[in-house]
Amino acid sequence: MIPRFDLAPGVAVGGSALPLIAGPCVVESEELAIEAAQIVKAMSFRLSLPVIYKSSYDKANRSSIDSFRGLGIEVGLEILATVRQATGLPILTDVHEPSHCDRAARVCDVLQIPAFLCRQTDLLVAAGGTGRSIAVKKGQFMAPEDMPRVVEKLRSAGAERVVVIERGCSFGYRNLIVDMRSFSWMHEDGIPVFFDVTHSLQLPGAGERESGGDRRFAEPLARAAIAAGADGLFLEVHPRPEEALCDSATQLSPDRAETLLASAAGLHRTLQAEGPLV
Repeated sequence: MIPRFDLAPGVAVGGSALPLIAGPCVVESEELAIEAAQIVKAMSFRLSLPVIYKSSYDKANRSSIDSFRGLGIEVGLEILATVRQATGLPILTDVHEPSHCDRAARVCDVLQIPAFLCRQTDLLVAAGGTGRSIAVKKGQFMAPEDMPRVVEKLRSAGAERVVVIERGCSFGYRNLIVDMRSFSWMHEDGIPVFFDVTHSLQLPGAGERESGGDRRFAEPLARAAIAAGADGLFLEVHPRPEEALCDSATQLSPDRAETLLASAAGLHRTLQAEGPLV
């Protein structure tokens, strides 16, 4: 049984509406962050989908020393606080070090544990101890059956609202495959699971200085994940993806993201009306 709880104010997990986490990969500037947040807010209103705005003040796990990481914790959190004040949206950001957790928790409703760091006990305990909701990415090297122990670490520190985000597993070099059985396996342990649409499209390290990717599969993977039981969707949306300073190969334009989400939400409503298959 998947618990029902508010991941952020107005964003319920296990409710009737499909919850959404959306926004650009990284904080590039205050102007772009506010523009993206207003786009995400308007899109969620039109589709009647509760949304959490996501963007990272730092992306420490980059392919190259020359890859754009973000504006850093001081400026990045200041901008995210401005976004929250300007739009009223709840905020999610990544944390990479235990010392960052309390600072990020003062601004953000949800702290996200990056996939490569999902086994780092000190980081998990520090994030779990903030009292904020936690979204933990399933590592590309992790089996679904491994994730209950990750969730246990968070809960041992006091985290009561935890979701896992499925983003595919490494399949040979520079490729990711999403095993749709993952949702059922983690559900058996009572863990809500979101599907990360855009990071599942990545070809890690395949770009010259960053990960490559293939947007063609965004729609079929999103629909497959909803059909397989995903409890929510995560996707990166950028006003102008071709100009994005991070993950430009996989971020979606607002128009494409809205079309994808309308389809996914419709499928979600249909499946809810039909009830459980077993």
